[in-house]
Amino acid sequence: MLYSRSAEYAIRSLVHLAGLADGEYAMVKDIAAETSIPPHFLAKILQDLARQGFLQSSKGPHGGFRLRQPPSALSMFKIVETMDGAGRFERCIGGSPECNDQTACGMHDSWIALRSRIIDYLEGTSIADLANALGEKRRLLARPRRRSARTE
Repeated sequence: MLYSRSAEYAIRSLVHLAGLADGEYAMVKDIAAETSIPPHFLAKILQDLARQGFLQSSKGPHGGFRLRQPPSALSMFKIVETMDGAGRFERCIGGSPECNDQTACGMHDSWIALRSRIIDYLEGTSIADLANALGEKRRLLARPRRRSARTE
């Protein structure tokens, strides 16, 4: 797995929050229902994201969470590093504690090239990009399908 379940859930919840109107908050239970994330686990993730400055939280009947920054400013890489720790992609893919450029494991050279592409993708993909792609997919799926001209 490229990143943890916590990072995946953080990304999914941030994509959901990116779809909110300006000034609107979403409650944990609503985000959980929409994203199929266990509410108790999601609450902890959202609290972590709020502590890290990604989210603003508000208490009360109209409270909840919302993005603190524009979704275009939130890269997937930032989210994964926040949830999984910096340097996640620097570790040896084979699990060797001594793997480095001087003492490389058998997978080292191929991992360096793949790691570079993964990091480029994560850094170059924002929460806004994901939210836009999801919105487009939902629009396409919601369109009525044309019936075939052939009848059988």
